[in-house]
Amino acid sequence: MQNAKIALGTWAWGAGAFGGDSVFGLHTDADNLRPVFKAAMEAGLNLWDTATVYGMGESERLLGEFIAGEKRENVSVSTKFTPQIAEMYENSVEKMAQASLKRMNLDYIDIYWIHNPMDVERWTPGLIPLLQSGQVKRVGVSNHNMAEIRRADEILQQAGYRVSAVQNHFSLLYRSSEKAGILDYCQQNGLEFWAYMTLEQGALTGKYSRSNPMPPDSDRGRRYNPLLDKLENLTSAMQKIGEQHGVSCSQIAIAYALAKGTLPIIGATEPRHIAEAAAAAAIKLNAAEIAQLEELAAAAGVDSRGDWEHAME
Repeated sequence: MQNAKIALGTWAWGAGAFGGDSVFGLHTDADNLRPVFKAAMEAGLNLWDTATVYGMGESERLLGEFIAGEKRENVSVSTKFTPQIAEMYENSVEKMAQASLKRMNLDYIDIYWIHNPMDVERWTPGLIPLLQSGQVKRVGVSNHNMAEIRRADEILQQAGYRVSAVQNHFSLLYRSSEKAGILDYCQQNGLEFWAYMTLEQGALTGKYSRSNPMPPDSDRGRRYNPLLDKLENLTSAMQKIGEQHGVSCSQIAIAYALAKGTLPIIGATEPRHIAEAAAAAAIKLNAAEIAQLEELAAAAGVDSRGDWEHAME
């Protein structure tokens, strides 16, 4: 898994609360997602990121259905314990993980995350029995700030384990983990930094504008449609830089995240998303291009922090 450059995200897979229908305004099911999974595996993209809360288990169930046709060692699976729904699993990290394993028909999870830092002291120790039993191979923390990352690591160290990765929101529009020193901390201490919302739910793909908005009845439409005008200068520059490299606006957003030393998680709901993600890993942006993009992103003055996130700084 450590050699993967890009992970594929399944937040938009399937219907259900906090899933494809409500968040993204998309309608995805096994029939239209199976070709996506197949294309990814054929392209050598075998690192999949999901969570219990995505579609309230539906994303995991679909992923498990597709994994069943592969050798287990050929697929890497990342899923998450979400404190906000812990009561559904008797407030047990282990029971939520075991439910994920059952939905995906797996006997271990490659990397398991504490999804949100509602109470680091309470939830982090729950990872230890999973590591000890082998049900989980590695653990990480998501949406945690520097103090919370350090504290989670201290708790795990008492049992002989470590935080191996951090998964936070990171994109051209939202660089708080970089400004807070979390990216540097990860690179200096051998932790992977997984960047989610690298494409800002489609706002940085160049696809959407005032005349072609996101689905207005989706969470992302309500969040991003009012901001699209402010992003025009940035996405126009991304498209121009993309033309020079022979790639798309989306691929420039991915290449930017890679240039920053992150492992971007790219939402995959169509086979073309796989082809774009695979090709993006080869794009090398130069320092002038990165500086231009960062300047235009800052000038847009857009705050894309999610409702579930707290400040990193």
